[in-house]
Amino acid sequence: MNAPADTALFTPNWHAQLELGYARDGAATRPVLRRHQGPLRVQKHLHAEGPEVCQHIIVHPPGGIAGGDRLDISAHVGERAWAQLTSPGAAKWYRAAGPAFQEVALSVEAGATLEWLPQETIVYSGAQAEIATRIELADDARLCYWDMVALGRPAAGERFAEGHFQAQLDIRWNGTLLWHERQRIIGGDGLLDSPIGLAGQPVFATLIATGEIDADLLERCRERPCAGRGDLTQLPGLLVARCLASEALHARAWLIDLWRLLRPALLGREAKPPRIWST
Repeated sequence: MNAPADTALFTPNWHAQLELGYARDGAATRPVLRRHQGPLRVQKHLHAEGPEVCQHIIVHPPGGIAGGDRLDISAHVGERAWAQLTSPGAAKWYRAAGPAFQEVALSVEAGATLEWLPQETIVYSGAQAEIATRIELADDARLCYWDMVALGRPAAGERFAEGHFQAQLDIRWNGTLLWHERQRIIGGDGLLDSPIGLAGQPVFATLIATGEIDADLLERCRERPCAGRGDLTQLPGLLVARCLASEALHARAWLIDLWRLLRPALLGREAKPPRIWST
């Protein structure tokens, strides 16, 4: 018996929400808010570096994002608290007939620190991925943010021939726009191979950190080997690093190298990679 036409065309989708909050409690950072709806969770909070830094691992149990799915993530870091957020593995955006969405809203109060360090985003050919990230910083709040995007699946020989990837990143300091970036990449577009685009490299990554470093450290960072193309720019109050690579592992290794050098200088703490990155 054939299914009715409306059933045959129906594609299940998920709307998942996660809301997190952190506060300083004496010498420790504690999670004070953890609210979720749908398949989006955090694992048990960790204090691998001691009580000052609260680490959470954001988990999306379905393992992939399909057309019609929507993920909303928000995190608020209260005064003098320190939160480090990462993920257990790559986020996968699947081929779909319609767009899927992710919105991230992060706010960091005075004297607080947020490290947003997810693993890579893999956008399959034919996916329609639309991501928006808004970050609000107050006074002397500190931020270390990165993202890595792999278009297609190079290891499987899949190029990003169809679909689109769209991303927006806004960073505000006391309400003033500090950084605004928009990207829209169409599958099969000439910019994928153009020297003024991705130059044939399917992976691109960005690291943005508040603060400034001296010329010696900037040069040391630029000397770090990158299996692709990578460089850094020091702007007033903001450090920006970019890289193009043939594989996500290469981009991730370069970002971690930079983070190891920059964290002590910008955040005053030795860099200890989360154990989840090695599993």
